Amino acid sequence: MVRSQHPENLTIGKFAASANVGVETVRFYQRKGLLPTPPHYQGVRRYGREDVQRLRFIRQAQTAGFTLEEIRELLALDSGQDRDAARALAEKRLVQLDRRIVDLEQTRASLQRLISECADGTSGPCPILKSFDP
Repeated sequence: MVRSQHPENLTIGKFAASANVGVETVRFYQRKGLLPTPPHYQGVRRYGREDVQRLRFIRQAQTAGFTLEEIRELLALDSGQDRDAARALAEKRLVQLDRRIVDLEQTRASLQRLISECADGTSGPCPILKSFDP
């Protein structure tokens, strides 16, 4: 009998593809304790619907900028009971992202200034290269 590939019977390859990640990413998350490693069934590990939801949650949390440790904390929270803790983690992450945005905007402005200075001159050292001299 051939088993279908619905979300209760996915091989690691199909499981990884369900969240647009590679097999090595799945294994990495398993080594980090973010994803459980299912037992072998007829020599192959099979993943189910809950595994797919968890993997997608991890990927979405990473996209939102959460670190793996923060994701581990989020996964440990009870969605019905730990709203305050989840909100606190998200607020902390938002503050960190805001700081990063300020840093990136400053870096962008510096790079724009260097590009402008480089375009203005035709001789002498390039301001862009000179700024990176040790």
